[in-house]
Amino acid sequence: MNQENRTCQNCKKDFIIELDDFEFYEKVKVPAPTFCPECRLQRRLSFRNERMLYHRECDLCGKKAITIYHPEGKNVVYCHSCWWSDKWNALSYGREYDFEKPFFEQYRKLSNTVPREGLINANSINCEYTHLAADNKDCYLLFESSNNERCNHCYWMQLSKDCLDCAFVNSSELCYETFVAWNCYKVFFSKECRDCTDSYFLQDCVGLTNCYGCVNLRSKSYCVFNKQYTKEEYSKILEEKKEQIKQGKAADLLKDFKDFALKQINKYAYIQKSVRSTGDRLLNTKNCIYCFDGYDAENCKYGYHVWRDAKEVMDGSTVGRGAELVYESINSGMKNYNVKFGIQDWNGNHDLTYSEACSGSSNLFGCISLHAKEYCILNKQYTKEEYEALVPKIIEQMDAVPYTDKKGRVYKYGEFFPAEISQFGYNETPAFDHFPMDKKQVQEQGFAWKEQEEKNVNIGGDIVGCGHKGKCQDHCTIGFKLIQAEKDFYEKMGLPVPALCPNCRHYYEARMPQ
Repeated sequence: MNQENRTCQNCKKDFIIELDDFEFYEKVKVPAPTFCPECRLQRRLSFRNERMLYHRECDLCGKKAITIYHPEGKNVVYCHSCWWSDKWNALSYGREYDFEKPFFEQYRKLSNTVPREGLINANSINCEYTHLAADNKDCYLLFESSNNERCNHCYWMQLSKDCLDCAFVNSSELCYETFVAWNCYKVFFSKECRDCTDSYFLQDCVGLTNCYGCVNLRSKSYCVFNKQYTKEEYSKILEEKKEQIKQGKAADLLKDFKDFALKQINKYAYIQKSVRSTGDRLLNTKNCIYCFDGYDAENCKYGYHVWRDAKEVMDGSTVGRGAELVYESINSGMKNYNVKFGIQDWNGNHDLTYSEACSGSSNLFGCISLHAKEYCILNKQYTKEEYEALVPKIIEQMDAVPYTDKKGRVYKYGEFFPAEISQFGYNETPAFDHFPMDKKQVQEQGFAWKEQEEKNVNIGGDIVGCGHKGKCQDHCTIGFKLIQAEKDFYEKMGLPVPALCPNCRHYYEARMPQ
């Protein structure tokens, strides 16, 4: 089959389905999508709340817990201990498949009744306020990260220690406000760096030590704005800059650096040690096409966060740690194999279709919150023979009786979940980061909107006021608590207390022109 031009049923723009796409679809036994790659990504991201946290009572034990689900939500939420306990059985929510009704309508009803885990936080120590995280220790407000120690207010961190306000940082230590870095130590206000030490305001640098305001340099020391200095000259300049940072003038220094960086040669993309790969911010990838923010991945396409031995992935958002043969899924990892249309499935799953929050399971279709189960449909147990006979009939029925959303978009077998059945408001999800829209635009496109709540915050002591004072649309907390680890970090590194709360800092950095 040759490539085909198609029109996205969502944005109405043309997109191309190439020969290798058709080969992958045949491999995983799905039809070609009717949404373009960008609309598919936006839809997937709208199903995950990464960083909006709430206090809510556990619907089983009644204790207050930290959760990503708003307390006024209509779903059922358990605390971590209850969700993983044997006090309940997810199969008890199972239901017969109704061939008269669309699949997604039935899934939506199941979704509102099966208990969800309030936070995803596996194998971690002293990490109460972390989400979509695993194998961390002594971390606070850390999201989408694993194998870190003492990392606070960070996003998508891997194998790092003692970092603050960083994102997409790997195998690094004592970094601050650094975006995309590998093997860095004491690097501040920088982006897209590798193997750098004791440096400030870097962009696309490798192997630098004791440098300030540099762009595109390799294996240099004692440079300021790409100009070579002696060690003594550099030390004098740096002390002046550090004093300005202490005085809260980092924003002025950042502006000076950006003005300088814009005059330099800027690469079309940050892709290193990669073969036949396109996209941006890639390291150690092979045959990764139109992929972003990934490393150690192979044979992936339309990927966002494909990493740590991800292989054979199409339309995957945060897929890694040995995951293989994954299609149209978000947050799928830890040795998953052959997962299609999955949400938050971890830990050794295989052969899952339209599943959510399942672990150690196989041969599931339309299931939620199952552990170590197999041959289930809508959380109802079947024999192997019954399951294998029923699934093809359901797929056929999904085409004959499709789900149509409020905007008239049609969902047959092969489409990810309709956005209107997401448990979250659009502005609670990373879709808001990457596809920002105002409330009117969000609702016009069929997504939900979460209104910001009034907050009564007493500023003083460890509670610091946010400069936005709740007047932005970025879930401003108005005030934010300084934990002791932050105080120690700022004092040790000679840094001032930030002027914005963690949420505002996150959105400000996410929307900065790169």
